[in-house]
Amino acid sequence: MSPDIKKLSIKKQSGIGLPMALFIITILAMIIAAITDLEESSGVGFGLDVNSMRAFYAAESGAQADMAKIFPASGASASCSAITTTFSFSTTGLNGCEALVVRSCVAVEGIDYFTLKSTGSCGSGPDSAVRIIDVRARQ
Repeated sequence: MSPDIKKLSIKKQSGIGLPMALFIITILAMIIAAITDLEESSGVGFGLDVNSMRAFYAAESGAQADMAKIFPASGASASCSAITTTFSFSTTGLNGCEALVVRSCVAVEGIDYFTLKSTGSCGSGPDSAVRIIDVRARQ
């Protein structure tokens, strides 16, 4: 092998290692940043899902508590009147949640038709969740 050919082949190979290493490091850093961002948003979404479920159960519990007032175990009849009730929960799972129940009533041909609109809310600030359910019953 002549010295000219050896110098030529060394010149062709020199300098590609450093740019390639920088390119690979940059791509890996971008992948790590994307995974970190995805994991953070997943954690925030999970927290919102939990508060959303708690708010739904608070609304449902408020509606059930008001239904127990309309249809008590003693069998007495509830009066057909509009009432607003607030329930604050301190039990495990619903601690810090509230339910606002607005009851309206319409009497048609001697039959009372109740409509309950229960609004459950849990959390505060950006982590708050509100769920609304409607319940209808007749007496």
